[in-house]
Amino acid sequence: MGMSPVKWGIVSTAHINGQVIPPARASKKCDLIAVASRDANGAEAYAREWGIERSYGSYEALLADPDVEAVYISLPNSMHCEWSIRAVEAGKHVLCEKPLSRRAAEVEEAFDAADRAGRLLTEAFMWRHNPQTRKLTELVAEGAVGKPRVIRSSFGFTIADDPSNVRLLSGLDGGALMDVGCYCVSGSRLLGGEPAHVAGAQVLGGDGVDVLFAGVMQHDNGVVSHFDCGFVLPSRDELEVVGEEGSLFLDDPWHAHEPLIEIRRGGAVERVETERVNSYQLELENLSEAIRGEGELLLGRADAVGNARALEALYAAAGGG
Repeated sequence: MGMSPVKWGIVSTAHINGQVIPPARASKKCDLIAVASRDANGAEAYAREWGIERSYGSYEALLADPDVEAVYISLPNSMHCEWSIRAVEAGKHVLCEKPLSRRAAEVEEAFDAADRAGRLLTEAFMWRHNPQTRKLTELVAEGAVGKPRVIRSSFGFTIADDPSNVRLLSGLDGGALMDVGCYCVSGSRLLGGEPAHVAGAQVLGGDGVDVLFAGVMQHDNGVVSHFDCGFVLPSRDELEVVGEEGSLFLDDPWHAHEPLIEIRRGGAVERVETERVNSYQLELENLSEAIRGEGELLLGRADAVGNARALEALYAAAGGG
């Protein structure tokens, strides 16, 4: 007999929910029963549109629902830690959209609150749950291209200069590094370990956020990583691990719509394909399984704090600190 599904609620009606709701409804391990907005009429219309049973006109009201066991928080970046803390203190387990924060101390506070409440908190880096990522780490560990030396990555696209776009608002912790560069940082850390030194450069736009960011990080064991991200670039997302004997190249590392790893060495290219699965469903199921005691949480405190510490250092470096 399978595990009973975990009852989920969503805090916010953000655009990203459109990636999360369909796999949540498709999963036998999740039961999406509630959604909250700051406006009751808007929440009701949203719930009706997506076929969600309950709607709430405030985030607090959803957190007070005793049937909701876990919440997905898709609020703007600046609200992630605050509402993660409120949620765990209300007795809910939390999957919070990335990045939890650009400040490591805030992430520590959120996990401290989760520990006190006896609840689970995890950061929603869906790419980490995909079989493509797991296979990549296995190939690196096996020495498929020799000792890793360079990790390079990119994630960028073009967005209109819209003053209402949350990505362009400094008060909501917008910016390219926060929105998409955090994936590059996550990839560098996964494959190279925590950085010891960082350097960064940024171009500002919006109301003072980075619309273009480039970073370099020095890791232990002679590994260097570099990345670029931005809102003023053509659509591109890549990840490559360059070793002493070749490289591992991913053209679709973060979404894995077309999972494929190219092993480039000795003038030849070997193609390694992995299973196509929905990464958002995998992250929802990972927390659901952990709640039911059926599995281990993939991403916890150490990874979230490490990513926030790197983001904090990169912003400080780009700002002259």
